[in-house]
Amino acid sequence: MNSCEELEPFALQVLGNSMEPEFPDRCIVIIDPANNCQSGDYVMAEYDGETWFRQYIKEEDGEECLHPLNEHYPPIYLVKPYKILGVIVQRNIRRQVKHY
Repeated sequence: MNSCEELEPFALQVLGNSMEPEFPDRCIVIIDPANNCQSGDYVMAEYDGETWFRQYIKEEDGEECLHPLNEHYPPIYLVKPYKILGVIVQRNIRRQVKHY
C-alpha cells in the first residue's frame, strides 16, 4: 500500500459476539485509519500478535485497555507496544446505518 491507501476507510464484518449488543455478529463496520483514537472510541487494534475489535479505554491513572461490550469476555490491558489500526466510524446492520 502507498500512503494514500493506508489512510482510506475500509469495511470489515464482525465475527463473534464479544461486542454485542452494539455490534452483533455479522454486522459490517467501517474503520477509518486516519481518525485519532480517543478514550471511549470503538477501535481495531493490534496487540500481542492479534487483531482486536474493542472499545479503547484510557483511565485517569493512564492505564489503557481494550474493553469488550459483552460481559462474558475479559478486558485486555495494554502494555506497549500496541497499534491502533483505526476507529470505527459506522455500523451497518441489515441496511440500518449508525455513525459514530
